[in-house]
Amino acid sequence: MTTERTDGSPELESKRRIKRGKHLPLWQESVLLLGVALGVAILIKAILLQAFYIPSESMEPGLVRNDRILVQKVSYWFGGTPQRGDVVVFKDPGGWLPPADAAGPTGKVASLMEKVGLYPSGGHLVKRVVGVAGDEIHCCDDQGRIEVNGVPLDEEDYATKGGEACFGPMKGCDGWDAGPVPEGHIFVMGDNRSRSADSSWHICRGTDCTEGDEYVSTDLVVGKVFVLLWPRDHFSWLHRPDSFDDVPDAPLAVGEGQ
Repeated sequence: MTTERTDGSPELESKRRIKRGKHLPLWQESVLLLGVALGVAILIKAILLQAFYIPSESMEPGLVRNDRILVQKVSYWFGGTPQRGDVVVFKDPGGWLPPADAAGPTGKVASLMEKVGLYPSGGHLVKRVVGVAGDEIHCCDDQGRIEVNGVPLDEEDYATKGGEACFGPMKGCDGWDAGPVPEGHIFVMGDNRSRSADSSWHICRGTDCTEGDEYVSTDLVVGKVFVLLWPRDHFSWLHRPDSFDDVPDAPLAVGEGQ
């Protein structure tokens, strides 16, 4: 005797086909896709990447004012720290940016896009790391080159002297020294040396200033710039130059072994 199966009946299969054939209305699908895209954008901003713009001419010739760049936020996770030669984005340590550059977007749409990482953020600076913990920096040798731990840097491939005779700061080529760089801090300079109010600009040179303001805490570093994204004809990948390869590590970083 055979038993009749009912789970494959024509009536049941028809109901299944009708159920499988149901779709969300177009507007609901659009809202859902927009929500997913927004969630992915927020995740990317929070964990992986973030867009920024170049606020001034301080990083020319490589990075021009209003260029759009992408920053790897994971660059210095898991114990990693900024290295000499890296181009980094960091939050304003306080008073490094004029109000116009410190402000983010003012429009509602642009502000929302900034929050989810789809619009460049304000209140940040872009500079090149010249010194790390323990390093001593000197301006300049008899050829106008910055020295780090006694080794002169060949920076002609990416930096410019401007109207000065050295690769020193906005305040000219008068000799100056910085360091040792404190533990957990970096010394940064813009590539356009005569147009960059960077660490060298903030070195205390009088009584009405604060020692140590020239250094940037690594806690303020958002990440490393790895691509110049826009405009399209400026697109390029950024790599650490080999000019720092011969610089020896500092014998003892400040704050260690004490």
